[in-house]
Amino acid sequence: MRAADRYVAQNRRARHDYLIEDTLEAGVVLQGTEVKVLRQGQASIAEAYADEEAGELYLVNANIPEYSASAHFNHQPRRPRKLLLHRKQMNRLLGAIRRDGFTVVPLSIYFNDRGRAKVELGLARGKRKADKRQAEKQRDWQRSRARILREQNA
Repeated sequence: MRAADRYVAQNRRARHDYLIEDTLEAGVVLQGTEVKVLRQGQASIAEAYADEEAGELYLVNANIPEYSASAHFNHQPRRPRKLLLHRKQMNRLLGAIRRDGFTVVPLSIYFNDRGRAKVELGLARGKRKADKRQAEKQRDWQRSRARILREQNA
């Protein structure tokens, strides 16, 4: 169970810009000051993505700002962070990236029930402009339909 109040950062544009085929949960290797900043809810994953380096997946371009209360042992805000996945999951993602042209985008960062920072990854395919327009029409229609049904029942 993931409570909504445990979310640290969400990538709201991801579902608009990409067609999410599959989602999975991954651990992330963090330094101490990064965890403190995440607990304050100051992270941003709007431009982030997962990339391969030496057979491992890394979260690239995720912005976790420096911890203001620390003087010496601070971290780099946009450093690549290693993602922790089972080997089978890793091979499936890497295969999809290499073969099929998928992108792995982080959808959210949250703390699980045990207090561990987790990243929800989405295996995504880019949407074209026409696809985005179609999705917007569909959303508008659903909203209108709900409004009409509410008015009829009232």
